[in-house]
Amino acid sequence: MRHLLRAGVLVLAACQAAAQDATISVPPTVKLEGVPAISASIAERFAPYGEFRSAELLSWHPTRREMLIATSFGPRRHIHLVDGPGRARVQLTFGPAITGGALFEPSRGDYFVFGRDPSGGSERPQLYRFDLATREIALVTDGKSRNGGNAVVWSHTSELVAFDSNRRTNADRDIWVVDPKDPATARLVLEATGNWIAQSWSPDDRELLVEERVSTDERYLWRADVKTGAKTAITPRGKEAVAWFAPRFAPDGKRVYALSNRGGEFNRLWRMDVQSLEWTPVTPEGAAVESYSVSPDGRTIAVVFDRDAESVLELHDAATSKPRHKPKLPAGNIRNLQWHRTRPELAFNLQSIHTPFDVYSVNGTTGAVERWTTSETGGVNPSELPAPEIVRWKSFDGQTVTGVLYRPPTRFTGPRPVIINIHGGPDDMRERPRFLGRSGSFLDEFGIAIVYPNVRGTMGFGKAFLAADNGRQREDAVKDIGALLDWIAQEPSLDKNRVMVTGASYGGYMTYAVAAKYSNRIRCALAALAISNFVTYMETTEPVRLPNRRSEYGDERDPQMRAFLLQISPITQASRIRVPLYVAHGAKDTRVPVAQAHEMAKAVRANGVPVWVAIFEDEGHNQFNSTNSDVNLFVWARFVQEYLLK
Repeated sequence: MRHLLRAGVLVLAACQAAAQDATISVPPTVKLEGVPAISASIAERFAPYGEFRSAELLSWHPTRREMLIATSFGPRRHIHLVDGPGRARVQLTFGPAITGGALFEPSRGDYFVFGRDPSGGSERPQLYRFDLATREIALVTDGKSRNGGNAVVWSHTSELVAFDSNRRTNADRDIWVVDPKDPATARLVLEATGNWIAQSWSPDDRELLVEERVSTDERYLWRADVKTGAKTAITPRGKEAVAWFAPRFAPDGKRVYALSNRGGEFNRLWRMDVQSLEWTPVTPEGAAVESYSVSPDGRTIAVVFDRDAESVLELHDAATSKPRHKPKLPAGNIRNLQWHRTRPELAFNLQSIHTPFDVYSVNGTTGAVERWTTSETGGVNPSELPAPEIVRWKSFDGQTVTGVLYRPPTRFTGPRPVIINIHGGPDDMRERPRFLGRSGSFLDEFGIAIVYPNVRGTMGFGKAFLAADNGRQREDAVKDIGALLDWIAQEPSLDKNRVMVTGASYGGYMTYAVAAKYSNRIRCALAALAISNFVTYMETTEPVRLPNRRSEYGDERDPQMRAFLLQISPITQASRIRVPLYVAHGAKDTRVPVAQAHEMAKAVRANGVPVWVAIFEDEGHNQFNSTNSDVNLFVWARFVQEYLLK
């Protein structure tokens, strides 16, 4: 028998003569309820789809042409060194997975600082120092609080890193600085109320640019004195909520760049004069900007524009704002722009429909592109799959909603079953054509079509669309899926009688809500890390998240809003769910506590429908390790066989 499973983690429960009679056992940290035995044949078919990798750009070395990337060989994400395009990945960290980024010390690069969560999923990340010469790792932060969960930024010459931490109140995220070589130097710079993030040091290291995150669509920028903690607002507050984010000092310290949707629907790049505090737009209105990066000499700005189904990278002259180079790249999604400190070279991540995220670079002088990593795609052969399609439908109120439709290979004929996969957030960046990883197995093995909808509340369609699901408009997003079901019913190539809905986090709430509202139109549902009761969710989630979540969902302390949130909560609607349900959750989840899963499973089971539950005791709310992701995939595949395909 071919053993495509990870050795020592998923093993055969019985060595029977007939392979189809063998089943797998799961790790002891995975607790299953109501789940039948999973055959080894399912595991063998689906395991290869989990063997893909990606390469996440972390940091350029400050003097050499080499970089740190994050990738996984085995179940955990670790830091690797790559010393040139196409060169081998050399693993540096081992043991517990890294959970944050990693940044080289900016002058000599003889060590780097990285993030790791020793609590194993409870979102209490710490900062560590890795010495390249000795390969020794040393704890930099206090080992208890949440440190550096949002961003870590290096000073230019003072050898300090700035980071956010909740160690003062366990709720508010203040700004701290520390010399990573001496953890005793850690000191509080800025006491904050809410969620504040250090973003950029001034060239003389006297000031920090800090972002105050009130909510997804309301953010403000401040200058903070590193010595005194005194702060000065540099963005206006008005009647209309505006998002200012990703601020960066220009290399000469005379200007500040930032992204904002001020005065329009979409984000533009803006520039502020430090003396006058006046902001002027750099990019034109209507040209939505996703990200940017200013070169160390200040002469070139790399800008990533949103072009509907893909990202487009351009290198602009900082003085004229005119393009210098438009690098020729595969169509896809671009992120993690980073200029080399001493070379005119920009590195970035790019993901296409054919490949996971890989690292590329472009020469800022010539525009020449080089590919640094080529990640494995596992069991998926993307060339066999039809190109994904952008589909559109009208919702109940006339609003146009879009999604990405992936069709199975053409060897599958007739109307195809459908999985509707709803993203989290709810303000996650919109779905675009991309590499599917494990989800591609359902296309290739079962011939199922997959739709990823961009319901109202999704980022990337302007601030009005982003806010269109807030507060009492919450169920309008659910109706967007109802309209998608109408659209599927009109598509001859899709089987309206075999539809499954799934999603994680907020997408899990949407899954419950759709299953309650449209039980007569779907076959089954899978909700992962899902909110089942908005009120108890608000009362038990991390305190620092509450202002943002209240802006999105409504303030549960207000009696009328509390009654509304209870009314629309899936636990209140549980008696209406009449389809088989699979519930998956991490026991260490601090955002959506696991009690939400247990109470929903119990309530739906009372309806007399099958309910499968998988609790991953070593996981939190973030991305699962590859072993647990495989287990979830195998259970999901078995669930689909039983309730969608039959």
